[in-house]
Amino acid sequence: MKILGGILGATVVIVALAGPVWAQNSVPKYGDPDKVKTPSEIAAEKEAEKAYRRSLGNIPEQKSSDPWGTVRSDSAPPKAAAKAPPAKPKAKSAEGAAR
Repeated sequence: MKILGGILGATVVIVALAGPVWAQNSVPKYGDPDKVKTPSEIAAEKEAEKAYRRSLGNIPEQKSSDPWGTVRSDSAPPKAAAKAPPAKPKAKSAEGAAR
């Protein structure tokens, strides 16, 4: 009876693990041709795209936010504009350095 229970248990485990494998067979593989769409599906996609574009128009414009604007004074110039990095002198060529 123990042997029968072990075989039955192993069979149940194998069947339980094989189920997800069979479910993945419907996934299209790379290079497979796309499924042909019906005219109603094409019309539904176009309508969904139009609705999406209309919804984008309903979003108000965002004004730029400066979280540190209240801390920073208006009279102080930004650091990048205040100080430009000094220009580096040109490096000497190998012939000029040897002389």
